[in-house]
Amino acid sequence: MKVLEIKDKARKLNMVPLRSNLSKYYILSPSEVCKGKNIFLLSLIFSSPGNGTRWDLIRKTWGNVTSVRGHPILTLFALGMPVLVTTQQEIDKESHKNSDIIEGIFLDSAENQTLKIITMTQWAVTFCPNALFILKVDEKMFVNLPSLIDYLLNLKEHLEDVYVGRVIHQDTPNRDPDSEEFVPLSEYPGKYYPDYCSGEAFIMSQDVARMMYVVFEEVPIMVPADVFVGICAKSIGLIPIHSSRFSGKKHIRYSRCCYKFIFTSSETTDAEMPLAWKETNNGKECTPFETYYGLISCKILTYLDSFKRFHMGTTKNNAMYFSD
Repeated sequence: MKVLEIKDKARKLNMVPLRSNLSKYYILSPSEVCKGKNIFLLSLIFSSPGNGTRWDLIRKTWGNVTSVRGHPILTLFALGMPVLVTTQQEIDKESHKNSDIIEGIFLDSAENQTLKIITMTQWAVTFCPNALFILKVDEKMFVNLPSLIDYLLNLKEHLEDVYVGRVIHQDTPNRDPDSEEFVPLSEYPGKYYPDYCSGEAFIMSQDVARMMYVVFEEVPIMVPADVFVGICAKSIGLIPIHSSRFSGKKHIRYSRCCYKFIFTSSETTDAEMPLAWKETNNGKECTPFETYYGLISCKILTYLDSFKRFHMGTTKNNAMYFSD
């Protein structure tokens, strides 16, 4: 019954009061950008204030895609307020030039990432209710939009109740009171979090975003932002859909045919982004064998990179231990 009530409330959401009181929630908002358009995918790039160089790079690469197979895509940058006034002035200039920045009235910090999710979901259901799907993605990611759109098109009649990404199973709350990520039992008493999509990149259908908006106030916010979304999903009766083509936190070592298949790769450098974009969009297709070989190759190389980072971290920790 509760889920049916939430769905009914989501369908009947009245966002007119928010539209008429925009300055209460947003400093910058391209509120008319979706008006009269049937958007297939709204990409909200969660960004850091003052990272204009990265924004320009995204605009010139994967963020430059406005449609795939005739299905319209809209890409916007989502951020909170900076600490410095000079940074705000730079953001204002970027917004005036490109009209693609949503800036909420909250300090953009690690502690406010859940608030950022809430604020940007609110923007999506208020000002872009005609977007069929919403992609939340971090600015550090490379996104293969053509493959992602093909995947969504293959859902066919399943265009609702979609919450898809790299699913994390049986993650445990941090109970260390000295940690910045400490979650007290009073906030979340369970041993495990419900399954949730890793926060680097995930997709919600518009109906899910509206239902999430309805239940936001019922969910504790002193949990990691992606966990918060997972708890909301559970409260509306949703089971997240897993796809290993989302990289999660991992940086996938570049291979052309691998990158043509996967959806995302994390920690993509400014030097890697243009190369990956150019080679995966040059019109040259990969044979099944090339795709298979590319996936095996980048999986092995990614594993070796992870092993190397672990080994270097262990060596560093040992050096610090002995120096003490």
